[in-house]
Amino acid sequence: MFLVGLTGGIASGKSTVSSMLRELGCPIIDADVVARKVVEPHTPAYSRIVYHFGPEILLENGEIDRQKLGQLIFSSEEKRKLLNSITHPEIHKAMLKEILFYFLRGYRYVVLDVPLLFETRRLTQFLNHTVVVYCDPATQLSRLMQRDGLTQEQAEQRVAAQMPLNEKRGLANHVIENSGSREDAHRQVLRLHTKLEDSMDFLLVRVIAIAATAGLSGILLYAAKILLS
Repeated sequence: MFLVGLTGGIASGKSTVSSMLRELGCPIIDADVVARKVVEPHTPAYSRIVYHFGPEILLENGEIDRQKLGQLIFSSEEKRKLLNSITHPEIHKAMLKEILFYFLRGYRYVVLDVPLLFETRRLTQFLNHTVVVYCDPATQLSRLMQRDGLTQEQAEQRVAAQMPLNEKRGLANHVIENSGSREDAHRQVLRLHTKLEDSMDFLLVRVIAIAATAGLSGILLYAAKILLS
């Protein structure tokens, strides 16, 4: 099994492409979903966040008010780094557990849906393929304004706060051009899926895993013989 990173920009259509891949039977690990799970009440990250940021960031039901927490870290790089130091290790551990689950089930590849894939670069070294969902700036602004009810100025500010899609496109192995129709995007996703399914990358990973397992078994057997002799 090998890993595929999927990313994009705000209103570029990444979620749509992720849904298309899921419909094709691809296992998807959504970093946003994982990030929400690791800060649920009674988790280690939840306890540390409440300790450092105070109970005023909680909703009445005890869950973390993500909007209020976001406002706190938006204005302070120090607080943002603190929050990341709490959540990122937990997110990575949770994602690793899901990857192992799919590996044991024999999937050829797993898609990691990560909005800030190229911004953080923490996962890129483990990925065999990276995919960017791209759309032209005018389409991106139009979709964002319509989706979130924003003015053009507000939409431009949100887009400007992210890494430019053109820059992400230059870093990716594969690009889904999503400026057109949903049908056109779906055709591109089908081609990508076929290419990934036909890839032999998973064989190398399997061989390494088998070799590592065999090597470990050999070491244990050798140690047992010494102890019993």
